[in-house]
Amino acid sequence: TTVCDAHGTPLADGDSVIVIKDLKIKGASSAIKGGTKVKSIRLSPGHDGHNLSCRIEGVGSVQLKSEFVKKA
Repeated sequence: TTVCDAHGTPLADGDSVIVIKDLKIKGASSAIKGGTKVKSIRLSPGHDGHNLSCRIEGVGSVQLKSEFVKKA
């Protein structure tokens, strides 16, 4: 299955994406702000619809849903 961003653009391993809205992180005190650039994502068939795995500076490794990002 193809993983697409919020605008329907296909995503691939190693792509850079931009978060399009503020996202709260379970168990973390801070949120990921809209406009945050995330480099070198990995597609991962996740649980609960979380299909991207990546590292975000200051946050660490997180799972994201592709509907909340756009390709950079």
